[in-house]
Amino acid sequence: MSTDRLGDLAAAGVSIWLDDLSRERLQTGNLQSLITDKHVVGVTTNPTIFAGALAHGEAYDEQVRELAARGASVDDAVREITVADVVQACDVFSGTYEATGGVDGRVSLEVDPRLAHDTAATAAQALDLWKAVDRPNLLVKIPATEAGLPAITSALAEGVSVNVTLIFSVERYRAVMGAYLDGLEQAAANGQNLGGIASVASFFVSRVDTEIDKRLEKIGTDEALALRGKAGIANSRLAYAAFQEVFSGPRWEGLKAKGAKAQRPLWASTGVKNPDYPDTMYVTELVVANTVNTMPEKTLEAFADHGEVLGDRVTGRAAEAQQVFDALTAVGIDLTDVFLVLESEGVDKFEKSWAELLESVQGQLAGAKE
Repeated sequence: MSTDRLGDLAAAGVSIWLDDLSRERLQTGNLQSLITDKHVVGVTTNPTIFAGALAHGEAYDEQVRELAARGASVDDAVREITVADVVQACDVFSGTYEATGGVDGRVSLEVDPRLAHDTAATAAQALDLWKAVDRPNLLVKIPATEAGLPAITSALAEGVSVNVTLIFSVERYRAVMGAYLDGLEQAAANGQNLGGIASVASFFVSRVDTEIDKRLEKIGTDEALALRGKAGIANSRLAYAAFQEVFSGPRWEGLKAKGAKAQRPLWASTGVKNPDYPDTMYVTELVVANTVNTMPEKTLEAFADHGEVLGDRVTGRAAEAQQVFDALTAVGIDLTDVFLVLESEGVDKFEKSWAELLESVQGQLAGAKE
């Protein structure tokens, strides 16, 4: 049996992305070592990750002093700090980007989460960030809110590569894929090179189990309790079946003939939150080719130590997954409400993290002036 478990995962067609970025990782060579030794081929960021990075360590001190000296506003400072990290990360991954023909080597940077319900502002900032980073391997993260969907289309039409985040339901995922195809068609009409546009759709996993398990425990029957820990994986398998359906057929084939790439599913929120569950279950149970699994380092290390690649665990399992959802409905789980709550909480969490990021930078700017 292979001892390179992450290598086996990569060989199964799963792109391993790290769900974390900091200047310390960049400066110490830690990120490069993960690429070299742990098969990491991309990185994602979000407001929570940047808030954590800024709150710890001294890696940002020099830039903060420079920003303070020229009187930068807190919003401008946050933008310059995050863009600087992402530019450097894009350069670290440039070799991966070239080697994979632009499939991997991707770095994600999120639009201001306070704009999640403002289509025009989200689309404008997505284009602004794309120009500011000015690297072909950037993905601009846009949330899959109702207001986010037309912003996704608008950004893609301008040639911006997009990571669509905070997708919880298959219904919303279908709308995301529709927005992607709309964007590609508009991009083609605008004369954009479709081969230069990339996208992933970040479908959240563990948070689904956290919310549904809480409701199952409240119901408390044997039938309800037996369904704990099953919804997240079942939901993802249904999403993959939708992906296979959408990225086939005449509409997609027409775009593919013009050089378009499929929008890969990305399994997000794959760190296991319930200690009763195997700590690698959202990796092992979602192995399927042409997908991305973005992991916190703790999950990455756990999989490297004892993860298992048991072959394709997703293709052809939609009917089985639907049975789980039928059973959840039968015991009284309101799935529509679950997904509404998860989206609302997801946006709120990132807004709160953004506020913490602004507060942290404001404090550092003030300290640098003293």
